[in-house]
Amino acid sequence: MAGSFGFAALGTGADALASSAHTRVRYWNLFSGGDGANMIAMLDAFRKAGPGIDVKDSTLQWGNPFYTKLAMAAAGNRAPDLGVMHMGRVTGFSPGRLLDPWDVELLAEYGVREQDFKPELWRRGVIDGKLYALPLDIHVQLCFYRKDVLKKADLLGDDGRMIPVTSTDEWFDVLRKAKAVQKKGFQTIGLWTNDQNFQWWFFVTFYTQLGGKWFDDTDTEVLFDTDKATQVLEFLRRHVTDGYVIPGAPTGEQFVNGAPFTWEGNWSVPVFSGAKLDYGATPLPPVFGRQATHAESHAFVLPHQSDRGGAANEGAHELAAYVVKHALQWAAGGHIPAYTPTLATDAYKKLTPQNQYVSAMDHQATEPKVWFAGSTGVLAQDLGPVVVSSTTGSAEPDKVARTMKSHLTKLLASKNPMDGRTAAQGGAVA
Repeated sequence: MAGSFGFAALGTGADALASSAHTRVRYWNLFSGGDGANMIAMLDAFRKAGPGIDVKDSTLQWGNPFYTKLAMAAAGNRAPDLGVMHMGRVTGFSPGRLLDPWDVELLAEYGVREQDFKPELWRRGVIDGKLYALPLDIHVQLCFYRKDVLKKADLLGDDGRMIPVTSTDEWFDVLRKAKAVQKKGFQTIGLWTNDQNFQWWFFVTFYTQLGGKWFDDTDTEVLFDTDKATQVLEFLRRHVTDGYVIPGAPTGEQFVNGAPFTWEGNWSVPVFSGAKLDYGATPLPPVFGRQATHAESHAFVLPHQSDRGGAANEGAHELAAYVVKHALQWAAGGHIPAYTPTLATDAYKKLTPQNQYVSAMDHQATEPKVWFAGSTGVLAQDLGPVVVSSTTGSAEPDKVARTMKSHLTKLLASKNPMDGRTAAQGGAVA
């Protein structure tokens, strides 16, 4: 199995059954680096709690390789008992064919209930009235800022946080003032100009701030607003044309060494905290007058098993519920726990800078709920590169906006290849 599915790593205790365990739960995830270490710590805590369940955890390569292998396993009746997915990918993963629904009553027995989550987040995991994805977290794009630089530029409020920004003019005025006091040779803000994923995430943020729509309620008509899209593209491009960004410059590295700002995912918190920086973090600025920052979620799923049920299935429910409820360790990696009781604890409220951007939970800019959306999905692969072409100046924003609408029209008319059969035959997956 390990050879055919290319496991990148195995969690602690993965190869040995606990002597007292009477149930084995096979669990696949895509967490590496700091997230991987945090997940292993949570699994070890679960094992120590002694529920009589042996967890055989396997870490696979992040991105499409993970989804391809998970689809093949589910279609070929070789699926693990528990898996992890990005919430945005669930709709395209043939719920009911490649995924099994959660038993919400069983989850409730283990202390996890719908009312413990933000309604909008819970609904993202519901397809045809059944829960297919149990949210673990929300991970968001943030504006990280150096307090030492902003203090010199008089851009910190009395609370020690960056002054509020509510328009594009205010934002570029902030950049102008920060640039005036920054170290020579650095860019003012890291913007990942050449990265299709980040550029796409930033676009989704500001298009949402403008109230832009993607499709009608039945997902049969494209409602993409090219005028609003052009506004967003022009905004992103201006960072380059006005000299605040050095295209291709290392974003995080420059921030650590003294650049005033960088836009990164919340997973950069351990990196910047580990560098002992005096920094803060806030959701991406509401430059178009409405709070919204790009958000995705890791969620637990039940890959399809023809004989799902029994002790292993109950163990999968118990393990997922445990991790969701004990997500303070997970929050150390910068993620916002989806289980809202965690947010009310004193321990979480003391986490810095996590406590500075928890409000992002209420202002999520998510991709549309269609089969081709989600992290590293077809939508990002198609539209991300054209956003990059606008930001870097190789294509005009208004032309790119029309190209984006054309791509959306073609995608909406296309068939989801993840039908549970093509994946088993090595066909394309979303």
